[in-house]
Amino acid sequence: MAASGKIHDSPPGSAPRLGHSTPAGAIDSFAPAHSTSRSARPRRGFPARSVVDLRKLLAERFPNVPVSAATRLATGLSFLDQAIGGGLPKGAITELTTPQISAGSASLIQSLLQVANRDHFFLALIDGHDSFDPQPLGNAILRNLFWVRCTTALKAIKAADLLLRDGNFPLVIVDLVLNPPEDLKIPQTTWYRLQRLVESAPIACLILTRRSMVSSAQLKIVLENSWTLETFQKEDAISRLKIHVQRSHLHQLGDE
Repeated sequence: MAASGKIHDSPPGSAPRLGHSTPAGAIDSFAPAHSTSRSARPRRGFPARSVVDLRKLLAERFPNVPVSAATRLATGLSFLDQAIGGGLPKGAITELTTPQISAGSASLIQSLLQVANRDHFFLALIDGHDSFDPQPLGNAILRNLFWVRCTTALKAIKAADLLLRDGNFPLVIVDLVLNPPEDLKIPQTTWYRLQRLVESAPIACLILTRRSMVSSAQLKIVLENSWTLETFQKEDAISRLKIHVQRSHLHQLGDE
């Protein structure tokens, strides 16, 4: 079953707006509201009466499928899997920091979306600063994307809380790389709450940040790149990403 979806932010005090359902692969359903690159505009959403409505919608669009008993989600990206021991750990939070500008985090997200399409699973992308550009990927890849568009880190964390409780996505990505520092004053208790949620499900949770801030992350990795335009123009540029393991507590999960 192929499906696509999005959630838009709402003004403070209002209910979240759910993107109107469109045929799978309809790229306009993923267009940023401010985009001028396409003539078609996203359809307006409708207000959800409660969180229950949103959970029902998620269950309908992304029904539970049998999950692997494996403790890692293999990405097939050799530069990533080899660096972290076989794939992203399930039941754990992985924090990936990108201290340099143009480190390649956007290219990594695009590659993980291609993996989701190849391996037939749904990926949830919580876009903390409404910065994701779906245009280069094409309709087929976007069928496996559930895109939550946020404007603040707090709203992104609330979305992550909801999707981790839902448990329908093998991979949940929270992208906070472009959120300003003053927006990232998140209590450490919040990260531990998210960790408790992910522990109870076969989910890999990847949080992208500019600096290390997720104290509950069992795996902390660093993207050690500073790409130029020349780098992006090289064939298979994604394989040139350099990843360094900063900290790993995965032995606590029974991982060796």
